[in-house]
Amino acid sequence: MKGLVWFREDLRVQDNTALYHAAKQCTDGIIGIYIIDTSFWKKHHMAACRVQFLLAGLLVLSQNLEARGIPLLIKQVKKTTDIAQELYQYTKKYKLDELFFNKQYEVDEKHRDKTVCNYLNQCGIKCNAYDDQVILPPGLVQTKQGKTFSIFTPYKRAYLQLLLNNQNIISHYSLPKRQNRLEIRSNKVPLQLSGFSSAIIWPSGEDEAQRRLKEFIENGLFHYYKTRDFPALAGTSLLSPYLSTGMISPRQCLLAALMANKGEYDGGNKGATTWINELIWRDFYKHLLDAIPRLSKHQPYRLETDKLKWRYNAKQLLAWQQGNTGYPIVDAGMRQLKQLGWMHNRLRIIVAMFFTKNLFFDWRLGEDFFIRHLIDGDLAANNGGWQWSASTGTDAAPYFRIFNPIRQSERFDPQGDFIRQYCPELGAFDAPTIHDPHHRAPMLALQSGYAKPIIDFKASRIATIKAFKAL
Repeated sequence: MKGLVWFREDLRVQDNTALYHAAKQCTDGIIGIYIIDTSFWKKHHMAACRVQFLLAGLLVLSQNLEARGIPLLIKQVKKTTDIAQELYQYTKKYKLDELFFNKQYEVDEKHRDKTVCNYLNQCGIKCNAYDDQVILPPGLVQTKQGKTFSIFTPYKRAYLQLLLNNQNIISHYSLPKRQNRLEIRSNKVPLQLSGFSSAIIWPSGEDEAQRRLKEFIENGLFHYYKTRDFPALAGTSLLSPYLSTGMISPRQCLLAALMANKGEYDGGNKGATTWINELIWRDFYKHLLDAIPRLSKHQPYRLETDKLKWRYNAKQLLAWQQGNTGYPIVDAGMRQLKQLGWMHNRLRIIVAMFFTKNLFFDWRLGEDFFIRHLIDGDLAANNGGWQWSASTGTDAAPYFRIFNPIRQSERFDPQGDFIRQYCPELGAFDAPTIHDPHHRAPMLALQSGYAKPIIDFKASRIATIKAFKAL
């Protein structure tokens, strides 16, 4: 039997569920395929830097597959509806019996995959789909009533209980053996695509992901709980782009952390358990996305919040996008995003909270701006974070969850080192002046050319509380 492996957001040969099963079952050889669907990417506003990162990762994947005797075909389609026919043509041309792929949980992706499978099944081609983007499959972690958790803490308790009660629940799939090479040449991987050019370049590929994981486990994991919230420090794993494209699996991350932490999920080293907690959060948002389709359709988790009358001010929106709000920590975060295609997680919360709670702008505008610029743009995590910040999502605290950006700045960038890096016009300011320059040193702030605050924090806070109270 021969099989076709359809790669999507799983650009690796190690611990790849679909690839493993294909190699195990298809003793006569397997072929890999990646379909470039730019119409789909444009529809979902994929960042140009993410596309280039993905293409570079594809090149590494092709090389690693070749080393296993597996050719990788690259096919570009004009529209998503062409995919089913294209995949069938490949199965027909190379006399392939089955299709293997790893699931995606967004609404459009699920619809696409259902269409593909229905068509191929009618043509006599069996389709095999696997849960690979998550540690535990969607639907496994549920309330006693069999429902999806809406609050993280009880979800985490149930999640950990499952792990502790089922020691073998996490599968780790070995590297497939070298295959019987089919007489098929791999296609050349394009390194650029029209309409997706970017000057932002990150080292890409599965090998780089493994290197970063190893470095983090050895040098950063045990200190993670102390350093993760400070953007001026190298305190995070920087693995999010690799996880979002599947260049590394969440299982690999979890197992590496467990090994370092002597098998403890929720005990032992605090840094290790804090990072494991972040991996569980990642699963939480994926599970929600799978269970609640409206989250993929620009709808709030808390439906009553759709009654909120969001403000809109084009000038203020542009100031936020360009990092000119007059709130240094917000501006530094937004400038980091524009320069790197990535933003520190603490800053994502701060800038999203400022956007939704102070400017009182619709969270969907911010979510969209992020996805257009993030190299690690992932709908589940991005939507989850924005709705959490806007108090329209899960884990909703009362209306008073409003971060003060100045206090956040003082706490997490106390000396202003991060601010100075991305707001060089504030380079001469000392701490604590740098956190609120127009109020603490107005003349110097004016001379620096730094933007004046575009909104009053106290007044905006009162207005937001009033709006939520009215629901």
